[in-house]
Amino acid sequence: MKRRILGGTGMSVSEFALGAMMFGAMGNTDHDESVRMIHAALDAGINFVDTADVYSRGESEEIVGRALKGRRDEVVLATKFAMPMGADDNQRGGSPRWIKRAAEDSLRRLGTDYIDLYQMHRPDYATDIGETLAALSDLVREGKVRAIGSSTFPAELIVESHWAAARAGLHRFRTEQPRYSIVNRTIEGSVLPVAQRYGMGVLTYGPLASGWLSGRMDPAQSHRATLAPQAFDLAVPANQARQEAVRQLTKLAADAGLPLTHLATAFVRSHPAVTSVLIGPRRPEQLDDLLAGAEVELSEDVLDRIDEIVPPGTEINPADNYMAAHPALQDKRLRRR
Repeated sequence: MKRRILGGTGMSVSEFALGAMMFGAMGNTDHDESVRMIHAALDAGINFVDTADVYSRGESEEIVGRALKGRRDEVVLATKFAMPMGADDNQRGGSPRWIKRAAEDSLRRLGTDYIDLYQMHRPDYATDIGETLAALSDLVREGKVRAIGSSTFPAELIVESHWAAARAGLHRFRTEQPRYSIVNRTIEGSVLPVAQRYGMGVLTYGPLASGWLSGRMDPAQSHRATLAPQAFDLAVPANQARQEAVRQLTKLAADAGLPLTHLATAFVRSHPAVTSVLIGPRRPEQLDDLLAGAEVELSEDVLDRIDEIVPPGTEINPADNYMAAHPALQDKRLRRR
């Protein structure tokens, strides 16, 4: 599998990264099978594994840690913090108090002395970004973290974080992890250009759009649909429009001699700002299918046809931001007094 350099970190990572969100109670509850899937991904050439403390409340990190015993040095290991890990408001966010605790907990669950890439899972507008970066810089100096990154940050906050780091002489976010797929293209207008401008590596998630681009006849029957049924409600006109786009994309994939999943992942990988594409299989056969598309390259004609079906920088269903909504729009307390 081809590799690319992850931003300015100097770390070489595979073009596919293994996302571990589906390992544990949120997806595959069979720990032995999950470990075998992780090993299969490593054996296929993937050297980049991404998880988060919030995935199945730490269970995913524990599974990843178990799978990497004896193979830790082969892997660039990434995890995330900031999402709620308990009812207490102090068990979330980007405060130095929580970051130090969250990092120690992740290190313990992962069974490792260091994290290669420690990412802030979502913005925290209640905490000064300089305070967050100072705490993360401490972790880097202590050798517990090699590099830091953001996830699902709007472009303006990415810029603010870099300015704050430069002013205070702090470590800066070296990567951004945004949602990106053929039917979710809004980041092309600002997030991806900003990441390129600041030399950031980009690790994208959701290339199959939560199952819409999985090739299933009825995406509403997917496991992801049980987690967010509103995103698959065909009574919603925007979801009807997305269903029509998927129908056209399915035909385009067939004309190109490809499964829809391979069209979807190759599209994301083709953007020059993208370093690595996160794949998040729940079952072994899903992993096998995605790995088979690792070398697929799309022609200009196919990419142009995709642009006709879903124009660059657009989102077919703007309400489909249940995982990536801008906090200032999602939380009414930030809009109303």
